[in-house]
Amino acid sequence: MNQSNQAILNRIKGGLVVSCQALKEEPLYSSYIMSRMAYAAMLGGAVGIRANTIADITEIKKTVSLPIIGIIKEVYGDCDVYITPTMKEVDALVECGVSIIAADATDSDKRPRPDGKSLDEFFGEVREKYPDQLFMADCSSYEEGMHAAEIGFDLIGTTMNGYTAYTKGTELPNIELMRQLARDCGKPVIAEGGIWLPDQLKAALDAGVHAAVIGGAITRPMEITKRFVAAIQ
Repeated sequence: MNQSNQAILNRIKGGLVVSCQALKEEPLYSSYIMSRMAYAAMLGGAVGIRANTIADITEIKKTVSLPIIGIIKEVYGDCDVYITPTMKEVDALVECGVSIIAADATDSDKRPRPDGKSLDEFFGEVREKYPDQLFMADCSSYEEGMHAAEIGFDLIGTTMNGYTAYTKGTELPNIELMRQLARDCGKPVIAEGGIWLPDQLKAALDAGVHAAVIGGAITRPMEITKRFVAAIQ
C-alpha cells in the first residue's frame, strides 16, 4: 500500500466517521445542508465523512479537510444493488477525488448486479483501472466480508448487514459480525449499521474494528424524532 493510502487509514483509525446523506424525498436534501452537517461533524471530532453524490461530495470538500468515503446511490430498474453499482459511478468518484470509494459487495448470485457481472468481474475491472485507489466493500454477512477481502477490497464494511433479504431481522448493531471479520479477514473493518448509542460505538471499536460509521443517529433528524415519538406513543 502506498504512503498516502496508509496515511488515510491512519487518520481514521479508532475514530468515528459520520455519514452525511439525504435522499430526494427527505427534508434535508441539499448539498449545502450536507456540507454544513459535515462541518458540524468535523467540529464534533469526526475523523471522516461518508457522503453520497458528486454534488454533495464537492460541497463537503469545500468545508472539511477530513477523508471522505464516497458513494453514489444509483438505482437501475428493479436491481437491488444500488451503492456504486457500476464502473460509471466509480469513474465519477475517482474524478471527484474521494479518499475511499465504497461499493456494494454483496453476493452477486443472490443479488444480481445491474451490469450483469459477478462481483469478482466488476471489482477485477475496477482494481485494474484504479490500482492505487482505496476501496471499501459494503457487505451483509461474514462470507461476503471474507470474499471481498480475498478479491482485494482494502476495507471491509458491515454496512449491508440486516438490509439484504437473507440478513433481514438481524439485531443491529451486529457486534459479533464485526468481531469475527476483524479477527479473520486480514483487512481493516469498518463497523456500520444500527449504531445509535455511544455505548454501541464503544462496543464496536472494542471488537477490533478499524473505525465506525454512524449516520442516522447523528444526521437524520426526522428519523431521530420518530424514535423519540415512538417511545411515548
